[in-house]
Amino acid sequence: MGLCMSFYLWAQPASDLKLWYDKPAELWVEALPLGNGRLGAMVYGDPVNEAFQLNEETIWGGSPHNNTNPKAREHLAGIRRLIFEGRNREAQELCGRAISSTGANGMPYQTIGSLHLDFEGIQDYTDYYRELDIDRAVSTTRFRAEGVEYVREAFTSFTDDLLIVRLTASEEGKISFRARYSTPYADAVASIPGRKELQLDGKANDHEGIEGKVRFTTLTRIDHQGGILETLPDQTVKVTGANSVILYVSAGTNFINYRDVSGNSLEKARHYLKNAGKNYTAALNAHTEFYQRYFRRVSLDLGTNPQVCKPTDLRVEEFAQITDPQLAALYFQFGRYLLICCSQPGGQAANLQGIWNYQLRAPWDGKYTTDINVEMNYWPAEITHLEEMHEPFLRLIRETAIQGRESAAMYGCRGWTLHHNTDIWRSTGSVDGAAWGIWPTGNAWFCQHLWDRYLFSGDQEYLKEVYPLLKGACEFFLDFLIREPENQWLVVSPSYSPENKPTVNGKRDFVVVAGATMDNQMVHDLFLNTI
Repeated sequence: MGLCMSFYLWAQPASDLKLWYDKPAELWVEALPLGNGRLGAMVYGDPVNEAFQLNEETIWGGSPHNNTNPKAREHLAGIRRLIFEGRNREAQELCGRAISSTGANGMPYQTIGSLHLDFEGIQDYTDYYRELDIDRAVSTTRFRAEGVEYVREAFTSFTDDLLIVRLTASEEGKISFRARYSTPYADAVASIPGRKELQLDGKANDHEGIEGKVRFTTLTRIDHQGGILETLPDQTVKVTGANSVILYVSAGTNFINYRDVSGNSLEKARHYLKNAGKNYTAALNAHTEFYQRYFRRVSLDLGTNPQVCKPTDLRVEEFAQITDPQLAALYFQFGRYLLICCSQPGGQAANLQGIWNYQLRAPWDGKYTTDINVEMNYWPAEITHLEEMHEPFLRLIRETAIQGRESAAMYGCRGWTLHHNTDIWRSTGSVDGAAWGIWPTGNAWFCQHLWDRYLFSGDQEYLKEVYPLLKGACEFFLDFLIREPENQWLVVSPSYSPENKPTVNGKRDFVVVAGATMDNQMVHDLFLNTI
């Protein structure tokens, strides 16, 4: 491109819809995310010690349960009386004993571990380049070492449900490496079930008294052209002197649904691995065609200047000082890319980590924080023409409404509700203590997404299906609302102002209140939409 300065010309991407860098990732947050909704990978792009950090969307700690507090109904009137008397701190302390979960605060989203490729014969390298092409959903790493050009391409196939990695070199016999797994689970087992395969079996953790029952199996098949493949006693596979290599990574769990973990993880992993061995170009084209049906529905052109020729991390660093309109467009499209890659119809909704997480305890457990975060994940779904990606969240709402009947009943109310967090098990109790968890209005915010889907689609058959959910949320508030004594307004009590410290009795603090503005607006909208 004529705009590019000569210093960057060698690395200039052919498309503006690429994140690209001139050095490997050192930290997990610098790796490049791939995903097909169910299977996720973070690609580091290290020429010598490459790593693909792996996730599968149903690997969560714990097992089917709910976490309601049976004392809530007994103490509800007393809590409200304390709030109306201005004794909010005392009310909050009582909420902690009578409403907050006495055990589990929600289960953590977890990881598989990583597939490592430790290469031989590569010392110093030059002309390094790595990219994430968000128009194709493919990552590429390129570099030169001792006169040989190496190219590594990876994608999480939407059509074959595998992570597929191709390794090539400009000269024959130059690809040599060892493949191995690493994982943070102490009791996970690596094995070699066949000459060309690696296997990793593990189980998600127990957590807060809930037994971990999700089991997972990851299989990696290695197809090499030229050279020698051998298995080693340390449960690794060694490839020596290959011309090219294709790796296929599958993952399966025993998760059936939020109430059932009776599946067979190995059978599922084997089922997906049956898609391995196809013509690589055909597999890549099928993946890209599937992805682009969604991604290419929307384009955004804000203009371009020479900043587009620089590595993405440098553009981000300079953004506050140097105008870079295309970076804003790239950021917009990167958000759409991530939603397509972590929220496919029939799968799980995008959690706090999307599907990408390398820890056993992700930040905030990687749960579904329902007082803002999970909703924010899906604000782009309808408005950026990714309505199909909305489906996993809409199904989470349907399933949470079933569990949420128990949360409504704990207050002595009809209908359904949930508090400020849920997880893959659709738990609906009040968690994380009284300063954070006394917020029974998650149902109203969830219902706004049900209504938005109708406003965008005009589908009256869909509206008939979700109307009972809206009605059930209304029934909860018809029973739960109480008149505050000064103005006789109907208010939600107890509750709080999510992610916000209101002024109560002259002091800004996290504290339970009656009639929080956010609750007033949400319940009003819920009633209006349902009517």
